[in-house]
Amino acid sequence: MVRASPGISRRPHRGATPAPASRVGATAAESRPPLPPPSLPIAFGPVRSRRLGWSLGINNVPPKTCTYSCVYCQVGATDRARLDREAFIAPDVIVDAVAARLAECRATSQPVDYATFVPDGEPTLDWNLGVEIRLMSAPDCRVAVLTNGSLLWRDDVRDELAGADLVSVKVDTVDEPTWRRLDRPIGNLRLATVLDGVRRFAAEYRGDLVTETMLVAGINDDEASIEQTARFIGALEPLRAYVAIPTRPPAEPWVRAASPETARRAADIFRAAELPTELLVEEDVAETFSPSSDPAAGLLGIVAVHPMAVADARTYLARSGGDWSIAERLLDEGRLVTVTRDGWTYLRTRR
Repeated sequence: MVRASPGISRRPHRGATPAPASRVGATAAESRPPLPPPSLPIAFGPVRSRRLGWSLGINNVPPKTCTYSCVYCQVGATDRARLDREAFIAPDVIVDAVAARLAECRATSQPVDYATFVPDGEPTLDWNLGVEIRLMSAPDCRVAVLTNGSLLWRDDVRDELAGADLVSVKVDTVDEPTWRRLDRPIGNLRLATVLDGVRRFAAEYRGDLVTETMLVAGINDDEASIEQTARFIGALEPLRAYVAIPTRPPAEPWVRAASPETARRAADIFRAAELPTELLVEEDVAETFSPSSDPAAGLLGIVAVHPMAVADARTYLARSGGDWSIAERLLDEGRLVTVTRDGWTYLRTRR
């Protein structure tokens, strides 16, 4: 079975009773000292996404603050590992940054289909996520959250995500040893607890639920593993299941993407489980990144989450009214670094 796809104007879950303020961090945030300013641009893009159309990214946690340290992560290994939620950036700072970028997009007739929480870490670690989703609610801008699902066992996290129009949940495997080798969870997390949280969220959620499964050669790309994962995801009844392979430099140099043939076979297995399935096996190109009136900030914001090939970065800067000297300055200042993989050189923010 497939979860019915709501139209863009349908938002019944917005009318649900919100979680108490203390559960989404408003009371805690008010009693804390002022939060420090973010180290990277909060709103970036929009980026053309096969999943979301034109997606305006929101980076709501500090760099590489995550519950996992996935071997394939395109923004590098986790250096701020944690399971406890925190208030990182004041909600009004996030909302104002998104509003300013949306206004710029409207002024240039740049479409935005979703405002998407997709930081270079785990967005549900943000204690104020529920507040930010509610403050961002608007008829002309849908809200999406891309999560690894590791905190869905928490009632407060599920309550807060109920306010989003679309939630994408990662399910790479249902086998604990494979999960530990691939996603490298932090602390005392257990896969059974995580998967139970994913099940509970899928049963409660009334928006668009999609899943993503990343296939890494020699770890979770064997047919038996894929079949088990497909059965689990099938029971969630997502709107769509995405099967992906790493397309940018991974956190660990030994990581290799599953072959295209394996990815296609995996998609066939998912479809046999009655899952509407799409393959994500191609890298974004420069034309899929919307230009910015501030080329330096635009580049920093994008590559913090989407490392960009040097050739594509040159094109992006030119389309934004800049040139390669901007990237050279950011490299000299140590704000950007280069990473080489399979003969391609990418730009990524320094951790």
